[in-house]
Amino acid sequence: MTIPRYWAVIPAAGAGRRMGSAIPKQYLSLAGRPVITYALAVLLDHPRIAGVAVAISTDDEWWPEVAATLASTKPLRVVAGGAERSHSVLNALEALQEWAAPEDWVLVHDAARPGLHRDDVDRLLTELMDDPVGGLLAVQVRDTLKQADATGRVAATVDRSQLWHALTPQLFRLGLLHQALSAALAGGLLVTDEAVAMEAAGFSPRLIEGRADNLKITRPEDLALAEFYLTRGRSTGFPPVN
Repeated sequence: MTIPRYWAVIPAAGAGRRMGSAIPKQYLSLAGRPVITYALAVLLDHPRIAGVAVAISTDDEWWPEVAATLASTKPLRVVAGGAERSHSVLNALEALQEWAAPEDWVLVHDAARPGLHRDDVDRLLTELMDDPVGGLLAVQVRDTLKQADATGRVAATVDRSQLWHALTPQLFRLGLLHQALSAALAGGLLVTDEAVAMEAAGFSPRLIEGRADNLKITRPEDLALAEFYLTRGRSTGFPPVN
């Protein structure tokens, strides 16, 4: 019996318009390094991950500089990204088929999440290694949630006891995820993460509790918060920033 391997996919073709910056958010400087390099370092350094596929925009002028800093000997495939995240992930999955089997696992991680911890990756792989579906890192909702009406007033207070914030990486079998994403796009469903595609295909991904500092950089204040975490010396795959 062949033992499944683990691969990683990083969709990095987004423009990050909400940041209001001149360059895509994944290439913004964070404590002296491009944002995308932090997660790349963790994934390329992980002993159980066989290789990585990165999906970038066809007019990306920043990736070559990042690639030149990577010292890993693992396979690193760069593919053309698509109009949306789901298209980029699908392109990367199809490229991975050159190396990977349908039963292999694929971790999909946001390029703009630099706070990925090695411990979170370990927990995700260990908890899901025998799972028939797969799952994702997530954190339970802590704040009180309000549902608004059409006028912007509170219509209801939502029970948060079973609500989670979805994070990445999200871990699924390559074959199943490829089928689910392909079916979702063919049906006109524009999914915002891989779990949505799996749910639409009739599966119930498992939630694995992750760290709240695995934040996604979307707005300028997120960049400052991520730098705060980094400068406090948390483990990233790079030395702590002084």
